[in-house]
Amino acid sequence: MKILVDMNLSPKIAELLTADGITAKHWQFVGAPNAKDSEIVAYAKQHDYIILTCDLDFTALLSASQANKPSVIQVRVHGFQVNAMAKTLALVVTQHADALENGAILTIDTKRARIRILPLGREL
Repeated sequence: MKILVDMNLSPKIAELLTADGITAKHWQFVGAPNAKDSEIVAYAKQHDYIILTCDLDFTALLSASQANKPSVIQVRVHGFQVNAMAKTLALVVTQHADALENGAILTIDTKRARIRILPLGREL
């Protein structure tokens, strides 16, 4: 499993995920900082990455295209502490690894994690 961390999240998250044994890269080391979301989706799909973001636009893109990849992890927690968030991500990503590998949207908020199978419309 490989995670591509979007520009709207700290590069430190990629470092901490890597330290927890999850391959992770921050977008700033892969592409232009002002790249369109569609470019990030295309890169993730081509290189078999799961996108980690706070941005809802990725879900809209996948919904509109009825795509089954790339998977997206949406963090819906405001003001999170990076170290704590990375630990939570490592745990939740491991729990939902099969769904993420096959195409899913994983939304993490302060109370729960919710998984939706791609293309959107099917629930796990």
